[in-house]
Amino acid sequence: MSLSLPLPSSMIKPSLGRSTRSIFLGLACLSLALHLLLAFFCLSVLQTACVLPTSSSASTPTRTDSQHTQSISHSSSSSSSSSAASSSRKLPTIPQSEEHHALNANSSSDATEREKKLIAAGKGQRAKSPSKLEELFKHPLYNLPRPQLQDDDWLLRVKTNEHVRDGESEEEEGEGEDAILNESQWRSASVEEGYDKASWTSKADTHPPWLRFHLGISRWELYDRKDPILAQLTHYLATRRVLGAVQKTGGTQLKLLMSFPNHGQALLKPMKQSRDAETDVNLFYFSDFERHNAEIAAFHLDRLLGFNRIPPVVGRLINVTSEVREITSDKKLSRTFFTSPAGNVCFYGQCEYYCSSEHPVCGRPHELEVSLAAMLPDLTLAPRRSWRSPWRRSYSRHKLAQWQKDPAYCDTVKQKPPYSEGSRLLDLMDMAVLDFLMSNMDRHHYETFEKFGNDTFLLHLDNGRAFGRHSQDEPSILVPLQQCCRIRRTTLLRLRLLSLPGSRLSDVMRESLLRDPLAAVAPVLSEPHLSALDRRLAAVLQVVEVCQQHHDDVIHDDWEG
Repeated sequence: MSLSLPLPSSMIKPSLGRSTRSIFLGLACLSLALHLLLAFFCLSVLQTACVLPTSSSASTPTRTDSQHTQSISHSSSSSSSSSAASSSRKLPTIPQSEEHHALNANSSSDATEREKKLIAAGKGQRAKSPSKLEELFKHPLYNLPRPQLQDDDWLLRVKTNEHVRDGESEEEEGEGEDAILNESQWRSASVEEGYDKASWTSKADTHPPWLRFHLGISRWELYDRKDPILAQLTHYLATRRVLGAVQKTGGTQLKLLMSFPNHGQALLKPMKQSRDAETDVNLFYFSDFERHNAEIAAFHLDRLLGFNRIPPVVGRLINVTSEVREITSDKKLSRTFFTSPAGNVCFYGQCEYYCSSEHPVCGRPHELEVSLAAMLPDLTLAPRRSWRSPWRRSYSRHKLAQWQKDPAYCDTVKQKPPYSEGSRLLDLMDMAVLDFLMSNMDRHHYETFEKFGNDTFLLHLDNGRAFGRHSQDEPSILVPLQQCCRIRRTTLLRLRLLSLPGSRLSDVMRESLLRDPLAAVAPVLSEPHLSALDRRLAAVLQVVEVCQQHHDDVIHDDWEG
């Protein structure tokens, strides 16, 4: 029989101690491994967040955390909302040790690739986002049925072969070789003058853009918004080689007449002041600068209102040395060129206001922003009549015009032709709305094409003094609307449409101006000017509302639907 004797306690304690130490050691190793994984993860996250963009030059100094946060916030419009929220948080400061710089160098290429993918994704999102401008132009108010145009509703027409033959038989019979055929009457071979050799026929595809623009002018509008020739014409003016530059006579400030291939021409207005500069409140309206960006913005605003009465205008950067000074044949202009103390090439020309060495137009050192407006047909082909505006200002520092003293002035205007019948008075109301929105006080005259008599639209020319102030409005520009209390139904409906959030005037104007080449340099209009458009639009609608409270025949029904 065997007996089991109890083990001594001294033998049991060492075995229990060894097992406990093993458990503790395993837990410690597991904890260490987890801490190492957490440390590596945190290091990689912080390293990725703090890698600076490499798109700037290597000489750019290191930015602070706040500057980096600002740069991220500027690009947040093209990224997701979660990215914008994370970028706005302040990042922790990390010691810039040699090891950390080495890690940044190793991962900079990966970060750059990630940034490129993010930017590309942002561009894709912008491209896919709905365009308020495109949606606006799809609205029925911008696609109204047009009256059928007859032959006499076009300003210019190209002669057909039959017309030429009839003319030859009646007027040129017997002249033989001197007779001009239709296919050759447009032909130009003046290559020696620097112009491209051109052969224009009765076919539209042989015509340069400026000629197609002229041939598209009708009794009711200067151009058709849907016509692709608009984009072709502005591209032509913004990119084609400049062949000549001379000063345009007339007017109070410096303007140049620029020549392009295929005998195209444009009116140039140079940059005189920065986008953010406001007109001095102590300066009279007739002494204000003309602004190149005002001409560009006026064309876009006129189109957004559905008027189509301002010739196409586009911005361009020109070289004042190679594209003006070296090619001009105007000796008076060339004598005004000089180099400023800063090394910039400047000139000032000859005119009534601001044409002196104290008010020069200067490049940086050669590059200059300008506006280029498409020229209308020559007056020998399409004569125009100039009309004095009934609401013309006195252009005096001491006197007021009659309309500023007589609240019932419109009753007098409506009794005189051409305002006593037809649509002329309504056209003036449209022009007053346009001028008020862009704060243009310089509308002393307007023009029409003589061929169409009084039954036609008004040309909204010379808008360089618009967009001078954004901080205040000029209520006197709306006096014609306040006194006459008449407005087209289509004009009012478009104004109401442009006041809605989905098609807000400032938004569609901003988007439209982005299509101008100068938008790549700086916004054509600053944000305060865009905000002023919405404020002034509300003021116009308020005036119409007040008119409706006191009169029954405020709205002229020019559209049923």
